[in-house]
Amino acid sequence: MVRTGRDEEFTAYVTARTPWLRRVAYLLCQDWHRADDLVQTAITRLYVNWRRASAADNLDGYARTVLVRVFLAEQRGGWWLRVRVGRRMPDQAVEAADHADVLDLRAALAGLAPRQRAAVVLRFYCDLSVEQTSEVLNCSTGTVKSQTARGLEALRRTLRPVANEETRA
Repeated sequence: MVRTGRDEEFTAYVTARTPWLRRVAYLLCQDWHRADDLVQTAITRLYVNWRRASAADNLDGYARTVLVRVFLAEQRGGWWLRVRVGRRMPDQAVEAADHADVLDLRAALAGLAPRQRAAVVLRFYCDLSVEQTSEVLNCSTGTVKSQTARGLEALRRTLRPVANEETRA
């Protein structure tokens, strides 16, 4: 039956690529639970359009585009989608000394505007070109360049080491 083959193909792809999609989603939203929700929504949309998606030249690119657009659409949604009642505890205990730079970068990334964060993640984590990023974000290459530049400048400002009083003297 055609549908069974389609479902098996979809299931194989999703099983193999979910960890990668989840990491991209986490970099976009900075919350593992929300990342899981974004991935689930993206996978559902991917399934609905599987015939078109599986025919795409770059299936990973298609899935990533769906994921980023789900994230950006959620950002534009109502405030109740983003309200946090309380501060969440980290998913895993980590030693601050071993992961301080990673945690600082994640915090700085979380402070960026959603489109700046998406542009930075797509350009530097997913290693997409300006043109590919503009296709994913559905905007001009100039917008990608400006959003990336603003995002990088904000990251630099946030991550700039604070001058120690002793080093100034």
